[in-house]
Amino acid sequence: MYAVIKTGGKQYKVQEGDTLHVEKLEGEAGSEIQFNDVLLYSDGENIKIGTPVVNDAVVKGQIMDQAREKKVLVFKYKRRKGYRKMRGHRQHYTAVKINSITI
Repeated sequence: MYAVIKTGGKQYKVQEGDTLHVEKLEGEAGSEIQFNDVLLYSDGENIKIGTPVVNDAVVKGQIMDQAREKKVLVFKYKRRKGYRKMRGHRQHYTAVKINSITI
């Protein structure tokens, strides 16, 4: 059984027991979260595709952590001009463990 959900402008294929990193969501670590934007649902034999979402389909999970990703370095350089610029960026994320997929 799996589902495709939409959150943070991205789509994720999830199964029960999966842990995924999504764009930062509101909530404390340990609290329950619910995803209502289920785009596709499959129980192994039947597939339901939403137009645009599957009605009455809900994916429930638990927030495991609120943290930041590893630093990504951005280096700008122009040859022979002495121009160099280095910046870093750390994206916020929410780690979510999927508990149940219901329809």
